[in-house]
Amino acid sequence: MHRNLMRIFRLYMLVGGMPQAVNEYLQTNNFRKVDTIKRDILNLLWGWFQENRLNRKAFHFFFDAIPAQLNKNAARYQVSSVLANDRADSILELIAELKDSKLFLFQYHANDPNAGMSTNKDLCKFKLFLCDTGLFTTLMFKDKDFTENIIYEKLLNDTLNTNLGYLYENIVAQILTCNGNELFYYTFFNETSRHNYEIDFLLASRNKICPIEVKSSGYKTHKSLDEFCKKYSDRILDKYLVYTKDFG
Repeated sequence: MHRNLMRIFRLYMLVGGMPQAVNEYLQTNNFRKVDTIKRDILNLLWGWFQENRLNRKAFHFFFDAIPAQLNKNAARYQVSSVLANDRADSILELIAELKDSKLFLFQYHANDPNAGMSTNKDLCKFKLFLCDTGLFTTLMFKDKDFTENIIYEKLLNDTLNTNLGYLYENIVAQILTCNGNELFYYTFFNETSRHNYEIDFLLASRNKICPIEVKSSGYKTHKSLDEFCKKYSDRILDKYLVYTKDFG
């Protein structure tokens, strides 16, 4: 039952929720045709950028670089590595406009992981996700004219030999947002182990917080979650490990 549900879940991750893409899959069961639809949607979004006087540089920053930035596992979206002469604090107005567009999901660093994280979020330290994970999947393989059926099939069967952690983070970000949550994450340095750790998502519940760690595979190590719970044991209500295998 679990394997079947995970296959259905991955199918949604591949197709996404855009009505045209869903309809194309239902009619043809052909991932290549679905991918064509999603590329058309991305082209329409590029038209939206042009109509709103947002230049190609901005489009590259907010679309083409999203998968690569997430794959770096960096502590923030590195604006300067995409836009050579810009920093996050120099494009805050543009970020606010695009956040309002509902096309993107912005996740901010919580400087103090506690209840009321909105009051201490760092506007210049953020990560960026796409509003629809199906579109994000197409962006991941945009280097090809189309995403071949074999790639989709391997993704669907969980047999593709590549790091899909950022794909699963995108779907978790989408789910949390759709349930009315603002997105936060947290990074910290442990003096004893001399390591940097990161909590993928933080939720506030009552006067406590709930850390969430997302894994794309079945391994059960979660050092960041463990260290975070030691550091802030008095603040934690529940802690969650989201991964692809059986519930444990």
